[in-house]
Amino acid sequence: MKRLQKRVFTLTALCLIVIAKAGAQTLRYNKPAEFFEETLVIGNGTMGGIIYGGTEQDKISLNDITLWTGEPCNMKVYSPDAHKSIPAIREALKQGDYAKADELQHNVQGHYTQNYQPLGQLTIDYLDTETGATGYRRWLDIGNATAHTTYQRGAYRYSTEYFATHPDSGIVIRINTDNPKGICARIGLTCQLKSQLRTEGDKVLVNEGYVAYTSMPSYVGGMDRFAYDPNRGTRFCTKVQVEGQNVKADGNAVVVNGSSEVVLYLVNATSFNGYDKDPAKEGRPYQALADARLKHLTSSSYDALRDRHVTDYKSIYDRVKLSLGESKIDSRTTEEALKEYIDENVFNPDLEALYFQYGRYLLISCSRTPNVPANLQGLWNESILPPWSCNYTTNINLQENYWPAETAAMPEMHQSLFSFMKELQGSGELTAKAYYGVDKGWCLAHNTDIWAMTCPVGLHGGDPQWANWNMGGTWVSTHIWEHYTFSLDKEFLQEYYPVLKGAAEFCLGWLVPLSTFDSKLSTLNSQLDYLVTGPCTSPENDYVTPDGYHGRSFYGGSADLSMIRECLTDARNAALVLGLDKDFVVEVDEALARLQPYKIGKKGNFQEWFYDWDDEDPHHRHQSHLFGVYPGHSLTDGVNSVEDIHKAAHKSLEIRGDRTTGWSTGWRVNLYARLHDAKNAYHIYRKLLSYVSPDGYRGPDARRGGGTYPNLLDAHSPFQIDGNFGGCAGVIEMLMQSSYNVNDNKAKKDNSQSSMFNVQCSMELLPALPENWKDGSVSGIRARGGIAVSMEWKDSKVTALTLSAQQPCKVALTVNGQVKMLKLKKGDNKITKL
Repeated sequence: MKRLQKRVFTLTALCLIVIAKAGAQTLRYNKPAEFFEETLVIGNGTMGGIIYGGTEQDKISLNDITLWTGEPCNMKVYSPDAHKSIPAIREALKQGDYAKADELQHNVQGHYTQNYQPLGQLTIDYLDTETGATGYRRWLDIGNATAHTTYQRGAYRYSTEYFATHPDSGIVIRINTDNPKGICARIGLTCQLKSQLRTEGDKVLVNEGYVAYTSMPSYVGGMDRFAYDPNRGTRFCTKVQVEGQNVKADGNAVVVNGSSEVVLYLVNATSFNGYDKDPAKEGRPYQALADARLKHLTSSSYDALRDRHVTDYKSIYDRVKLSLGESKIDSRTTEEALKEYIDENVFNPDLEALYFQYGRYLLISCSRTPNVPANLQGLWNESILPPWSCNYTTNINLQENYWPAETAAMPEMHQSLFSFMKELQGSGELTAKAYYGVDKGWCLAHNTDIWAMTCPVGLHGGDPQWANWNMGGTWVSTHIWEHYTFSLDKEFLQEYYPVLKGAAEFCLGWLVPLSTFDSKLSTLNSQLDYLVTGPCTSPENDYVTPDGYHGRSFYGGSADLSMIRECLTDARNAALVLGLDKDFVVEVDEALARLQPYKIGKKGNFQEWFYDWDDEDPHHRHQSHLFGVYPGHSLTDGVNSVEDIHKAAHKSLEIRGDRTTGWSTGWRVNLYARLHDAKNAYHIYRKLLSYVSPDGYRGPDARRGGGTYPNLLDAHSPFQIDGNFGGCAGVIEMLMQSSYNVNDNKAKKDNSQSSMFNVQCSMELLPALPENWKDGSVSGIRARGGIAVSMEWKDSKVTALTLSAQQPCKVALTVNGQVKMLKLKKGDNKITKL
C-alpha cells in the first residue's frame, strides 16, 4: 500500500510540474466549479461544452451554435410603410422638436431577434464516493485545447480529460482510475427544451427534441415569450455513447459498474439548413447526421481522435507565441492570480499573456461554422432566455468578436462572419427600402440572429436609443476590406465586393444635405452643403439639449459619419483594386469630399453630437464616435488635422473614464494604443483583467462590474465574450500597428516620402509599449500587406526582427524611433539594421 501511495503522490507531483511549466498556456483551479463563471469551456466551432468538473457529480452543459428559436423571415417585412415616417422625423429635427422625433422613431421599428438556446447537460454521477476527494486539480490547456480534472479518493487517482474535436465533429471525454474496483457512475442527459430522452441498446443515450418556432427577448415583458409547435421550429438529436467494461442501460441513463476506463462520445445535429430554409419542412436530416457522426467518432481510438484534434487545433494556435517578461511560475490558481492582480503594484506577465492567448483559444473554439458567426457568448450558453437573447448585436459586439482574427493569425475564423454577411444582404435590401426609403444597397440595424434579420427592433415601442440605429451593415462590411488588406486575396475580394459595395450604396442613399435640417448651417466653412445622416442615434447614448431635453434622435452624428467614411473608402479601394465601377468610384469620391467634417467641442473633446451638447452620462460605455480612431482608419476629413483629431479623441476618453463594461474596456485598450498612449492602454488592459465574482456568488466580498470572471471569460457583466476578443486585439495594437495603401491617381499627388517610395504597407513596432513590457518577444502576428511579424525587444527597443511577406512588397517601417524604407522579398526577411 505504501508503494502505491508513493506512486500516486509521484504522479500527482509530476502532474503539477507539467501544469506549472505550461505557464501562460494553462488556466488552473483547485476545486470544482460551482458557477458558470468558474467553468472551463471547450468547443469545436459548432458544438461546445461547459465543464464543471465535480467529484460527486460532474456536469457538462452542451451547446450547438445552430440551435436557435425561430423560423426564416422569408423576405417578409414587418413594417413595410416605416419609411413614410422618415420625412416627418426629419421635419421634427429641422424644427428642433427632438421629443417628437424620438416619438416618431417608434414607427421605424420591426420585430425582435430570436433566442440562442442551450442544448442540454450531460451528468456523470459517481456512485463510489464514500471516501472524500483530495488533491483536486482542474485545468484547461489552451496549448492543445484539452481540459482536465484529477483527484484522489484514498490511495487511488481519478482523472478525466475532455476535448471538442473539429476534425471529427464531437466531444470526447475519458475517465480513468487506478482503483482496482474501477469507475462506478450513472450517466444521464437533461434538457430544458421540448425533448424525449431514451436509450439505444446498453451504451447509447439519445435526446431528440425541438425549440420554439418564435420567442421574445428576456427584457420584453407582458407576453408569452415562447411559442411551441411539434411541427415547427429547429429539431435536434443529441447522442452519447458510453464505452467501457460493465456498461448497461438503466431506464433513461447508462450505468457503469466497475471499469478502469470510460470513454464518452458526444455528437449532435440540428435541422438548421440555412437562414432561408424552414427547419421543420426543409431541414437537414439531423437524425441521420447524428447517427453518422457517432459512427464516425466511435470508429477511431481515443488516442487517434485526440491526436487529430490537437494537430488541427495547433495548426492555428501555434502560429503566435508571446512573452511579455520574465515568467514567475508558481502554484497559484488562475483565480488567485486574478485576485492578486487587483493590486496595481503586482506585475504578472504570465497572466497578461495568458489572457491574450485565451482570446485566441476562444475564437478558434467558437467560430468554425459556415454562415454562423460567434454570438454574444461565443458558443456557450446555459439559459433559454439568455441576456440580450445571446444574439448578434451589431453596434459593436459582433464586430469586436473578430478584431483579433487577422492580427492574431486566425483568418479562417473570420470566414463565418463573411458568409453570414451574404445572407444579411438580401434581407438588408428590403430593410433599406421599407424602413428608410433607400432603393439601392443594404443595411443592418442594431440586432440580428441566425435568420439574418436586419430590421430595427422594438415592435414600435423600443427605445430609439438602441432600437433605431441603422449603421450595422456599414460597420460590419468594413471587415471585408480589412481581411483583404491582410490576405491580399483578390478572389476573396471579388466574391465579397458586392456585399461591401451594397453597404456603401446604402450610405450614399441615406446621406442628405445639411440644408435638409437647417439651411443656415449648409455653407459652414465653404460653399459645400455638407452631407450628413438624419435621423441618427449614437449607440445607446443620450444627449442633453440646452433646454434640458434628454434625447436620442438627432442629425449629423460623428459615429455615423466616421463609419460611412470608412465604408465608402473601403468600397472605393476595393473597386480600384479589382478595376471595377469607375462611375461608382467617382460618386464615392464626390460624397467623401462633401461629408460633414468632424467637430471638436468646448471641452477639447471629439464631438459626438452635431451640436456641442452634453452627454446624459459622461462616462457612457459606448464610444462609437471614436470609431475612426479604432477600429477604423479614416480620420482625414479635409478640415481637421489627424493630430488634432487624436488629441480630441484622447480628451473624450479621459472624460469617459476607466470604469465601464468588459467589452467597452477592451475597446478602450485599442483606442489608447492607436493614440500611442502606452500608459493608459496598459492601465485599461489591467482594468479589463479586474477580478469579478461569479454572478451567483453572494458573499460579502463579492466584486461586481466590468472585468474578468474566475474562468477568464469577460464580465460585462453578465458574461459577454466580446471583451475577451477586444483585449486580445489590444495587446497586438500595443506591440504593432500597420496600414495598407492603395495606389491611385490621388495618391500620386502626395509628395510624402512614403508615397514617393510607393509603399504598400506602413508598419510601426512597439507603438504603445507599456513600461512593464520593456523586455519581451512575439512571433507570428500579422500586419496589413500580407506580412507576418516576429520580433524581440529589450529595454523597449527592438533587437531582432523578421518580416515574412506573402509576396514582394515595399514597406515603410517605423522602428526604434526611425523610419526605414524596405523592399521585402517573398518569404522571410531578417531585418538586421535596427
